[in-house]
Amino acid sequence: MPTITTGDGTEIFYKDWGTGQPVVLSHGWPVTSDDLDAQAMFFVEHGYRIVAHDRRGHGRSAQVADGHDMDHYADDLAALIGHLDLRDVLHVGHSAGAGEVVRYLARHGESRVAKAAILAGALPLIVRTEANPDGLPKAILDETQRRFAANRGQVLLDNATGPLYNFNRPGAEKSEALIRSTWRQVMMGGIKAQHDSIVAWSQTDFTEDLQKITVPVLVAHGDDDQIVPYATSAPRTAKLLRNGTLKTYPGLSHGMPQTHPELINADLLEFFRR
Repeated sequence: MPTITTGDGTEIFYKDWGTGQPVVLSHGWPVTSDDLDAQAMFFVEHGYRIVAHDRRGHGRSAQVADGHDMDHYADDLAALIGHLDLRDVLHVGHSAGAGEVVRYLARHGESRVAKAAILAGALPLIVRTEANPDGLPKAILDETQRRFAANRGQVLLDNATGPLYNFNRPGAEKSEALIRSTWRQVMMGGIKAQHDSIVAWSQTDFTEDLQKITVPVLVAHGDDDQIVPYATSAPRTAKLLRNGTLKTYPGLSHGMPQTHPELINADLLEFFRR
């Protein structure tokens, strides 16, 4: 099982498949790199090299007690890219993974980067503040943490069977396999990391990070996302970027890379080849 050890001694699991231009995948909360398997297999089959890691505390990476913030996540990503000496990288970040990619680009620069894609990104800021009056009240996020600490399995089961994939919408057909896969990935990871990272993805303001980025970035989001509402995220994110392209998917959920991989993968490939 391939791993690297970061500067603070954290062991990070990663996948490294195929050859060609590297596509680096950053998964969302609180799952693993397996959540983007459909993207990994697609790009390997199209001649790309896939690198995907489990974030610290998640999946097969070390269940460390600390470092569950965007700076550490970005530094871990930089350590992996440096270890493999990846260049001309195409980044894909889903949900909280989008924040990881954005913080990496702003914190470590773009010398190794060709393009990036943000899928249902938890950006630019989720929590409500004076500067972000349309955000979620902090009390709701605090309650999510409390409930997660008390019974994470039930919280994520409720999420996966409902709003994550829009299985709670009238006429929706639930995928039992997708629900089980999501729950399995969550339970592989460390509860402290998953609990603490709620603060990281919901209370980090990425406004200045986004303004620093100059490489082309695809901002893709479903307009029926019940986890990260479209109106307060994707259009604002694209506007903050110097070279952003907004792609809106009517009716799609937060979990669109999992529910509609053929559509998402084709659009990613077209953007990367453009």
